Amino acid sequence: MYQYRIGDFQVTALSDGTVPQNLHALLTNIKQAEVDALLHHAFLANPVEVSINAYLIDTGSRLVLVEVGAGLLFGPGNGGKLLGNLKAAGYEPAQIDDILLTHIHADHSGGLTADGKVVFSNATVHVGKPDVDFFLNPANANGVDGYDKQYFQQAVASLTPYVKAGKVHAFSGETQILPGIKALPAPGHTPGHSFYALESKGDSITFIGDIVHVAAVQFPKTAITIVYDVDPKHAASERETQFAGFAAKRSLVAGAHLPYPGIGHVRAEQSGGYTFVPVDFIDRTSTAK
Repeated sequence: MYQYRIGDFQVTALSDGTVPQNLHALLTNIKQAEVDALLHHAFLANPVEVSINAYLIDTGSRLVLVEVGAGLLFGPGNGGKLLGNLKAAGYEPAQIDDILLTHIHADHSGGLTADGKVVFSNATVHVGKPDVDFFLNPANANGVDGYDKQYFQQAVASLTPYVKAGKVHAFSGETQILPGIKALPAPGHTPGHSFYALESKGDSITFIGDIVHVAAVQFPKTAITIVYDVDPKHAASERETQFAGFAAKRSLVAGAHLPYPGIGHVRAEQSGGYTFVPVDFIDRTSTAK
């Protein structure tokens, strides 16, 4: 558990665990030798262990969860640790008021349900309408243009109980979700993929979902895509645009698959590409400067 203050808000990074990823099979628009060279430069080797991060925002009046992890969808030992870590932080699922999904993939929405039942009984789920229209459309149940049917089946299993309960808020475009929290569309990875920008008392952080999956590869080479992308070309161009903006503004970001706790800055390198710079670890009672 790692906690970070953003103005009056407290952000708690929660791990849903890690999963191994065979980048030779998953990354596209790159040769295996180049993948291995980039991993070697970062003191890594294929397959890599990728974090599944979620973030709890305590606004003082509401408890807001960004992402809910994979739940049981990846099988034993792969994810599924969010609820235990949420409870270790002192919270119960029923206390969560709002859930912000950057998109509907299983490792972000799978934790919504367990055995077909709602896990977060009092929460409203916020997610981009283009994702709802794409993943929950019965016409897409068997897959779309080579995009596997499992993505759609998992989405239906995770979201349907909340849809039936009237607990899904599907937003379109830039949207003020709650005071201090704004949704910012960043499509490409999925049609409705969105960031969430949190601001309080001049401080800010942006939750960037799956704009990046493998830091060691996609920061230096933004054109590298992954099989999970619905629109790989759009995903790559969106990543370059967003990284350039984050670097220029020195924005604080939090990524779902950056090494836990996944909070830091994006630095543009003179030789091209970018580097992720994690925040300093702070662990003391008073953080007054």
